[in-house]
Amino acid sequence: MKKLVVLKLDGDFEQGFRVSLEVGEEGKQPSTDINGKLPPCLAIPEYYERWRFSYRSLNGRTRIKSKNGQTTNVSFTRACSDCSQAAKELSDRFNTWLLSDSFRDLREKCIEHFTLSAEDRIRVIVRTSCRTLQQLPWHQWDLVKRYGHIEIAISPPESECQGKIKTSTDSNKVRILAILGHSGGINIQKDQKMLEQLPGVDIRFLVEPQRQEINDQLWEQAWDILFFAGHSETEAQTGRIYINRTESLSVGDLKHGLEIAVKKGLQLAIFNSCDGMGLAWELEELHIPQAIVMREPVADRVAQEFLKYFLQAFVGEKSLYQAVGNARKRLQGLENQFPCASWLPAIYQNAAAVPQTWYSLRYGNQQASRLRILRTALVASVVVTALVLGVRHFGLLQSLELQAYDQLMRLRPDEQPDDRLLVVTITEEDLNYQDKMGMKRQGSLSDAALAQLLKKLEPHQPSAIGLDIYRDFQVSDGHKDLATKLRQSDRFFAVCQGSNPTNGHIGVAPPPEVPKDRLGFSDVVVDPHNILRRHWWYATFNSDSLCPAELSFSLQLALYYLIQEKGIKVRETPEGYLQVGNISLKPWHFPAGGYQQEEDLGYQMLLNYRTRGNIARSITLTEVLKGKFDPNWVKDRIVLIGVTAKSQKDDFFTPFSRDPDQTMRGIFVQGQMISQILSAVLDGRPLLSVWQWWEEAFWVLGWAIGGGLLAWHYRQLKYLLPAGGIVIFILSGVCFILLIRGWWVPLVPSVLVLIVTGGWVVLVARQVIWSGSRHQL
Repeated sequence: MKKLVVLKLDGDFEQGFRVSLEVGEEGKQPSTDINGKLPPCLAIPEYYERWRFSYRSLNGRTRIKSKNGQTTNVSFTRACSDCSQAAKELSDRFNTWLLSDSFRDLREKCIEHFTLSAEDRIRVIVRTSCRTLQQLPWHQWDLVKRYGHIEIAISPPESECQGKIKTSTDSNKVRILAILGHSGGINIQKDQKMLEQLPGVDIRFLVEPQRQEINDQLWEQAWDILFFAGHSETEAQTGRIYINRTESLSVGDLKHGLEIAVKKGLQLAIFNSCDGMGLAWELEELHIPQAIVMREPVADRVAQEFLKYFLQAFVGEKSLYQAVGNARKRLQGLENQFPCASWLPAIYQNAAAVPQTWYSLRYGNQQASRLRILRTALVASVVVTALVLGVRHFGLLQSLELQAYDQLMRLRPDEQPDDRLLVVTITEEDLNYQDKMGMKRQGSLSDAALAQLLKKLEPHQPSAIGLDIYRDFQVSDGHKDLATKLRQSDRFFAVCQGSNPTNGHIGVAPPPEVPKDRLGFSDVVVDPHNILRRHWWYATFNSDSLCPAELSFSLQLALYYLIQEKGIKVRETPEGYLQVGNISLKPWHFPAGGYQQEEDLGYQMLLNYRTRGNIARSITLTEVLKGKFDPNWVKDRIVLIGVTAKSQKDDFFTPFSRDPDQTMRGIFVQGQMISQILSAVLDGRPLLSVWQWWEEAFWVLGWAIGGGLLAWHYRQLKYLLPAGGIVIFILSGVCFILLIRGWWVPLVPSVLVLIVTGGWVVLVARQVIWSGSRHQL
């Protein structure tokens, strides 16, 4: 928010002043309008003249430095001390006057607004016709010093705005007419170099010109800034500038040319020269929007430093008032050499005009420009969204999206192992144990070991037993009891592998003894880099497949447990979905989520991993055969039997894998799949799903619009980059929360459209009209 405070003072120091205070937001009617008085005080003009005499007595004095750098001119040191003392006395007397009882209500109202607006930008305009009052050091007012975000300008009591406001430009440059006048004894080449280094300017230098040259430029060209450096002075309230060694001009001498310049859009006059208040007073009649002058004679170095500090701040997108205020404060660092240097700069403001910024001077100051940028943001949002979704459709973002998905999965906290499962692992030691005991292995598990394993487990009433080991051979003749058990047991489930037409593999057959209704395929779908993210739970393989199963091994075991142990009803819906209790297992149809170029291989869903560690308690084959386990670990559990020996390759990378050795064994993957279904049906744990394509499109479009609006609001990179980072952080957080709740939503496309749309708007904004009103005081 930007506030404007206007103090109107009518009267003189002999009779006193009638004062009115108006406070309100820029461009709106004042919200506060109260009246007061300031009493007569003839002492203030006297203190002012005393200070002015003391200050001007410094001019022309030289300082001789000794070898150690100390000032040796005692008289100059004393003059500096006298000037500082006179300045203090004037400042104290001025503030005492402003503490008068008749002014108290206005002062307290100022304090109220200054305090409430501590984070706002406030400009104060002192409007009066009293020349002495205009020349007083208003920046020394204790309220201005207390609240550092305030800068004061001087204005006549009556103002009129006759110039036009810049609305557009083909060059997008600030047009500067720089007059470098008589420079005897001073170095104005430094001023010239500083102006030449400004970005985005169209500058014309007139070095010690003739009067006709200046007049022609004012008539023939349109200028945003008029700059003068050189000698100047005020005589009898009339300012004069020395344009060359022999010629001087008053503002009146250029009246008609300046009137034309104002009508063409002249916004700012800078007189970086001595004693410029007379120039400002003459500019009143020409209605120039604002002028910057030096109140008194100014040392060459002070003028150069002020110009440097002012331009740095103004071009750096500070407002005119902020830039002058910053430069004034920095001049205090010179006051040990140049007393009261910070007292010199003054803004002379046409109260009817709106102060400009560097960007408004460069690009224009119409609200239409903001609307144009807003339209650009909206159009860019749609275009960028369409382009990014098109790129996504062809699978070019799939790798990035899957990596982002993995990162979000890693951020999730691990859940507790599923106590409905027990995993019997076959390790290298178990392989050696079977060999040592004379058990003839055909693969990783001998018939003898399997028979003993079932005899150890079944008395403890497991809910189901699943063998995640391929057995495409018959039970040997010496273990007919095992063959009978495999045929007759309704709780024993085995695996087979389906055919793969892409490589001609016809699969792996199931154990011949196990009936079809207790078979499940163990096939999984892995993404590039062998990362397992999906759960393949239903498939119809080719007729030549050795695996007759249509349901996955994990789904078979989960359904058996839910039906037999929990009494859950399972049915097929009219849409062809599998309804398990309150949960509907819906197949994916690609493209879906981050997968855009995948084939429909049966029914799939994302695998919602429970933990990156073991899914359940695990014991080794040898421990079971030796009876070294708690029977309660088995009762009413799904017991999975699988190989973890390193010599048997059955490893998968998961979203949690960061290093090549961070893999998960196939038996634990099957446990994750079983646990996913059980937890969804019994515990309400969400299955991972994706939105419809049109829902994702609106989601991405929303973030594209957000990126465009962000760039529209925060045009400056120093604000836009942190704000954009915060928005991306929020976006990632929202995606993470939705993932926890079961929804995988587009993160990478959303980040891309946010960045690209924002970048587009920023680039376009630098080529079109842009309002500078946000940066004004």
